[in-house]
Amino acid sequence: MNFGKKLINTFVLAAAVTGLSQAQELPHYTGETLNNPDYHHGQLSPALGVHNIQTFRANREFPEQADGLGWTYNHAPMLAYWNNTFFLEYLSDPVGEHIAPGATLIQTSKDGNEWTKPEVIFPPYDIPEGFSKEGDTAVAHNLQSVNHQRMGFYVSSNNKLLVLAYIAISLNEKDSPNDGNGIGRVVREVKVDGTYGPIYFIRYNHGWDAKNTTLPFYKKSKDKAFVKACDELLANRLMVQQWNEEADRDDPLISLKGDYKAFNFYHLPDGKVVGLWKHALAAISEDEGQTWTKPTRAPGFVNSNAKIWGQRTSDGHYATVYNPSDFRWPLAISTSTDGLDYTNLLLVNGEVSPMRYGGNYKSYGPQYVRGIAEGNGIPADSNLWVTYSMNKEDIWVSKVPVPVVDKETSDVNDVFNQMPEGNELDRWNIFCPLWARVDIEKDASGTRCLMLNDQDEFDYAKAERLFPRAANVSVEFKVKPAQNDHGQLDVELVDAKGTAAMRLAFSKDGYLQQKNGYRMGNIMPYNAGQEYTIRIELTCGNRFFDVYVDGEKKKTGLCFAPVHAVERLTFRTGDVRRFPDVDTPTDQDYDLKETGKPAQLAKFSIYSVTTKEL
Repeated sequence: MNFGKKLINTFVLAAAVTGLSQAQELPHYTGETLNNPDYHHGQLSPALGVHNIQTFRANREFPEQADGLGWTYNHAPMLAYWNNTFFLEYLSDPVGEHIAPGATLIQTSKDGNEWTKPEVIFPPYDIPEGFSKEGDTAVAHNLQSVNHQRMGFYVSSNNKLLVLAYIAISLNEKDSPNDGNGIGRVVREVKVDGTYGPIYFIRYNHGWDAKNTTLPFYKKSKDKAFVKACDELLANRLMVQQWNEEADRDDPLISLKGDYKAFNFYHLPDGKVVGLWKHALAAISEDEGQTWTKPTRAPGFVNSNAKIWGQRTSDGHYATVYNPSDFRWPLAISTSTDGLDYTNLLLVNGEVSPMRYGGNYKSYGPQYVRGIAEGNGIPADSNLWVTYSMNKEDIWVSKVPVPVVDKETSDVNDVFNQMPEGNELDRWNIFCPLWARVDIEKDASGTRCLMLNDQDEFDYAKAERLFPRAANVSVEFKVKPAQNDHGQLDVELVDAKGTAAMRLAFSKDGYLQQKNGYRMGNIMPYNAGQEYTIRIELTCGNRFFDVYVDGEKKKTGLCFAPVHAVERLTFRTGDVRRFPDVDTPTDQDYDLKETGKPAQLAKFSIYSVTTKEL
């Protein structure tokens, strides 16, 4: 081999090693688990103990039951924890995305479970008559602003909580509010007593200033501590990097310019900063966001035009939460010990509720996830909290216990009235809409029980309990249906991929039933207000299961789906959902009928659950 060839080979090898080194430096997913988008849950095993809680349910028909506005496009929520309180901000339009007027609303919660009614924190702003964007023939006429922001909160070093929004201009339903041609970013203070300070501009876009806008600049505030907090935010390159999309394309505040969307960040143990964007783009900064490596796809991560969230968790590990799909379902979590090597993929929310109201650019699924940014508070329970929208319509939060685990190692013996109060559901996974609540309540005798309440015709309550994986298992539970002429409770034993092997059902017709292939067969009638002890003994190898009621064998059935083993017990107050699927067109253009009225309430009380391997 001549010298020239040796030199070329040396350069090729060096380039390959450099490329490998850069890939290893970025966050990367090395796990074996992949999402299957043909299932809403992706066939992913859940992280143990996740609570999915709806904070807001859109209602056009009866606005007083929702936000007082009746607006049905609700999206892009943000989260902070300050003064022992969760703060949740989201933006809203009457019907569809980018269609004015738009506002930003806020909710608060002390525990993450019970949330206040949303209130408008940034109302629509009047766009000057005749305004137009360069190169666009559309002209503003009787137009108000929409909001578009990737940052909602900032807690300053002097403990001021700032809440922010961006006043954008969308001249029509196809215009882009994040094109750098809006008016500017606004800010106000959240006071300790729950009131809010005046609204100020903190940053103008080109062509706008104090002379042609109707809100004052923050420097005009007489509150020196507030001004100091705003100055501090403006000097924080990591925080203002979140402003990139809406900012002027030459804004000197923005370190990394370009078509990079929905930035968030976390610090590694060595002080370097990881930046994440949509499409699982990632980059590294060694100087607190002053400069960045070129964002590239994080190797192994699957993510499309939906947000990805990353953060360090309270145990010193790391987590990313995102839709691992070209669709916006499911919502999943991947964890890492060092912030770079992510090794697993677990389910957070595998539900896609029906989209009740169609609208411009409305996508199906739990999406646009955000957590609590560094510096914006640590919840009292030290768990991982994230927020997201469902279908760009309803607002949700999820509590993910830290440390994040995916297996139950001990037999279940949950007798709710004997468990420490407040901790009964720590190891349960729940899906809890506002009109289909899952909670611990006391019955008429004062006995604590797991209560599934359902008055939502378009959604359901769901509670799941993991148990040690077993091919042969006995599962026993005590349940009391409050009614036998309406409502439904399905009970399933499920494998690691979410496949139900068998199903029992308390039907609306007053019968305890089992699923036989595509038919439901009656086992026995049941009475309203009567407690039943039900035991299921399942043998996966031959697919048979026996059903015992109050100690008496009532039925032997055959599993409708073969599985090798089961590891989950599911209670659900509605039918399995399979719409939408990967072939369903997006941008639903129709509304479901009569979605604003609660249905007749159905209640199911569960007093205990025990499992053991046979």
